[in-house]
Amino acid sequence: MNCTNLAFMEEVLKEYGFAGSQYNISPLGNGLINTTWLVEEGEKKYVLQQINQNVFRSPEDIAYNIRLLAAYLEKKQPGYLFVAPLHTLSGEDLVKQEQDYFRLFPFMDHSHSIDVVQKPQQAYEAAKQFGRFTKMLSGFDATQLKITLPSFHDLSLRYRQFEAALTTGNEQRIEQSGSLISFLLSNKKIADEFETVKKQFRIRCIHHDTKISNVLFDAQDKGLCVIDLDTVMPGYFISDVGDMMRTYLCPVSEEEKDFSKIHIRGEFYRAIEEGYLSEMGAALTEFEKQFFHYAGTFMIYMQALRFLTDHLNNDVYYGARYEGHNFIRAGNQAVLLQRLLEFNPG
Repeated sequence: MNCTNLAFMEEVLKEYGFAGSQYNISPLGNGLINTTWLVEEGEKKYVLQQINQNVFRSPEDIAYNIRLLAAYLEKKQPGYLFVAPLHTLSGEDLVKQEQDYFRLFPFMDHSHSIDVVQKPQQAYEAAKQFGRFTKMLSGFDATQLKITLPSFHDLSLRYRQFEAALTTGNEQRIEQSGSLISFLLSNKKIADEFETVKKQFRIRCIHHDTKISNVLFDAQDKGLCVIDLDTVMPGYFISDVGDMMRTYLCPVSEEEKDFSKIHIRGEFYRAIEEGYLSEMGAALTEFEKQFFHYAGTFMIYMQALRFLTDHLNNDVYYGARYEGHNFIRAGNQAVLLQRLLEFNPG
């Protein structure tokens, strides 16, 4: 961190009562969205985070949501571990410095996060924590929450964007993507089904970003709580379950170019199912339970659509680190979708 940035951080931390000579700042984690630092003041540790306004256009909406959830949980579920931002000396939970927004969290001692799920037990614990989060908020009116990422998991919208790209996108890329386009078009029933079933799903408080790194674990790899609450919005359970399936079931990520490595790990599927339903089994309706497997196809299909749409539109959303990057990602997700469609959960 250069001197200018350090001075900038000092101005932010003054809002929380820190004096410049009493603490150290160092980068923390490898998050792709927000920028995070570890603040150490003697034996005490804190997490300072800058909100990425290219992704989250209204940081105040995030703060509003977290305040509502914290107040509800403190009253209704006081034993639940909910990691909320600390207040400034003036009682605020965000600091605006020039055009940037910052917040400070307590550092959770004796906890750790995991970047890549490696064991079924980790998948079970994560699924249990995400299920517990939604269950703890079952009495909260989710419609009170502000939408921090509009249409984030709207599969119908993503399909329409895909269709538009087939008309207005890069003609050469459209021609070269023929087989992949045909595969996605042939599975349109997944998008059609979303329109049908969502009318009967309950609207709940959903995390919407259930990668394994958004769970804190203890030394024995037991789940403690979920973190990174910026995407908590009203939604359907298939968003959380589907995102876990998309990111836990396969031993390789969406970046893998060797598609022969893509397969469904049955023991991880069962771990997600058992962990999530151990908390949410009694809360889900019988109709919703019929769509547990669909949750995975829903999320993987949507991500394949989004990657290919971006490829056809010349990589304007995700960007590309090499030529055809989003085409590879889309193909990867298409193979994963096919493997899950073939998979029998028993």
